[in-house]
Amino acid sequence: MIDETVEEIKDLQTHSSSVVAVNATRALEELLEREFATLEEYERALEQNGSVLRRANPSHASLQNAVREVVGDVTEADVDTVDEAKRLTQERIDDVVTKVEAGKDLAAENAVSHLADGATLLTHDYSSTVLEALERAVEAGKEFDVYITEARPRYIGRKTARTLADLEGVDATLITDSAHGLYLEDCDRVLVGMDCIVDETLYNRVGTFPIAATAAQLDVPVTVVGSASKIVEEGFVFENEYRPGSEVMSEPAEGFAIENPSYDATPIGLLESVITDEGRQEL
Repeated sequence: MIDETVEEIKDLQTHSSSVVAVNATRALEELLEREFATLEEYERALEQNGSVLRRANPSHASLQNAVREVVGDVTEADVDTVDEAKRLTQERIDDVVTKVEAGKDLAAENAVSHLADGATLLTHDYSSTVLEALERAVEAGKEFDVYITEARPRYIGRKTARTLADLEGVDATLITDSAHGLYLEDCDRVLVGMDCIVDETLYNRVGTFPIAATAAQLDVPVTVVGSASKIVEEGFVFENEYRPGSEVMSEPAEGFAIENPSYDATPIGLLESVITDEGRQEL
């Protein structure tokens, strides 16, 4: 399970950072089925596998925090046996997963009152929190027109468009990333998720920065929604991930290089507000 989860994270088969954090934390449950001769052996295995999971994507703050919290709480606890350590591990996994999921759910709920009925929105990439916020808003009787950028080169936005197309009350339109400037003129708000916010900078799927910059030029407010656990004040250094060039161009690159970063950095000064499980903060 741990190896499969690592590969899934590396391959970006799971796109939501909240889901990544939950899956990575749950993967540690595999150790509860193994036999260990000593407490020291178990704790060493927990630390090693926790490191493997965290290295799978150093850019995911929620993954880093969730796995580190479980491992740290267990290895620093005053336990005497492997069985005690395993019981504590399961308790901490359940607690951390509940916290991540509850944070996402409450952030989505908090966003509903700030989404005006009949608004035209633009969103980028795939955010389970954004989708949940729109689902809850539709359940409350609101309707929206939503433009969704493709999020090339992996076209992750297509998944968002398909999901929104199934929501009654949402008129979804998929657009190319570079067309955002054209359609933002018709939008009331940009609504995006977040990988994390670190040191006054929003890190999110590449393409977020130009959308936010264009929105600022056109006076379209940008709202970011996500769990407060993704806002990191210290102890975390964001590391971008660079995907294979073959995702950008399938044929060989002859005489030139291909760069394929997963995330970009948006100054929070370009944002109007951040909505988390702790409420809404104007910027």
